[in-house]
Amino acid sequence: MILTVTLNTALDITYRVPSLRPHASHRVTAVAERPGGKGVNVARVLAALGHEVTVTGFAGGGTGRLLRDLLAGTPGLVDALVPVAGATRRTTAVVDERTGDTTQLNEPGPVIATAEWSAFQDVYAELLGSASAVALCGSLPPGLPVGAYAGLVRAARAAGVPVLLDTGGEALRRGVAARPDIIKPNADELAELTGSHEPVRAAQDTRRRGAGAVVASLGAEGLLAVTTEGRWRAAPPDRIHGNPTGAGDSAVAGLLSALVEGLPWPDRLARATALSAASVLSPVAGEFDHTAYAKLLGRVAVTAEASAA
Repeated sequence: MILTVTLNTALDITYRVPSLRPHASHRVTAVAERPGGKGVNVARVLAALGHEVTVTGFAGGGTGRLLRDLLAGTPGLVDALVPVAGATRRTTAVVDERTGDTTQLNEPGPVIATAEWSAFQDVYAELLGSASAVALCGSLPPGLPVGAYAGLVRAARAAGVPVLLDTGGEALRRGVAARPDIIKPNADELAELTGSHEPVRAAQDTRRRGAGAVVASLGAEGLLAVTTEGRWRAAPPDRIHGNPTGAGDSAVAGLLSALVEGLPWPDRLARATALSAASVLSPVAGEFDHTAYAKLLGRVAVTAEASAA
C-alpha cells in the first residue's frame, strides 16, 4: 500500500470560460468538482495506475464531507482522513479556453487544533506499519508547526518506509533537514530553498542539506534528477498545451509507483514525465489522459549527464 498525506486537503472546483478578462462578468461553460490537495491528486493518479493507495490528512465541515463522498467512488483508494472541526478549504481554477491559461485561487484551510494534530500523528504512525512508500504533499494548514513535515519524515524513516516530500518554503527547508529519500520541488521552490537559480547547482546543494534525491520540475523542459546513483534529465517529446494544474502531482505518482515497483531511475523519470504531460491534457487535476500517457511513455527522452551527484 502506498500512503499519501495531504494536511491541507481541498475541494477542487474548475470553471471553464471562453475568455478570462479582468473586471468583467463571465459566462461559465463547464464546472467540475473533484477531491483535491496535492496528496489527494497523487493518490487518484496512483489508483488509476492500479496501485492500492491510502489517503490521510484532515477533512472537516460540509466541504470535507463532499470531498470524502467523492473519494468514496475511487476504486483502489482507502479514505483514512482525520476529521477536524474546521471546514476543508476550496480551490478554484479558472481555465481560459481561448489561451489555455489557468488562474488559480487557493483558500488557506482550516485551523488545526493541537488535539487534532495529535490524533493525526497516531493515525499516521499506524498506517506506516503497512505502507510500502509515503508521499507528504502540499501546504500546511493554519495551526500546524512549521516543522510538521520534518517530524513526519523522521517517523517514516524510523519505520523504514521510503518517503517523498513535496512542499515549499520553510516547511521544505525544515523537511529537507530531516533527510527524506526524495524531494520533488519546482524550479522556484528549489531556488527559494538554496538561493541559486541554476537547477543543477541548487539540487546538489539540496542534497548536501539532507535530501537523498532531488527531482525538480522544470516546466516545459521536463524533470531534472540528482541522486546518489547519477544525474538525469527527462523531457517530453513535444511541448504540451493544456491545464498544468496537477501535473507535478502526477509526476510524484509516477516516481512513487516506479519506486515501489523497483524500477531504475531512468524508468522512474520516464514514467513521471509521461504522466505529467498526459495530465496537462486532462481538464482537472488528479487525472490524466490514458491514451496520451501510453503514447508518450516510450517517447520520453531520458539523458544521463556526465557529472554524478
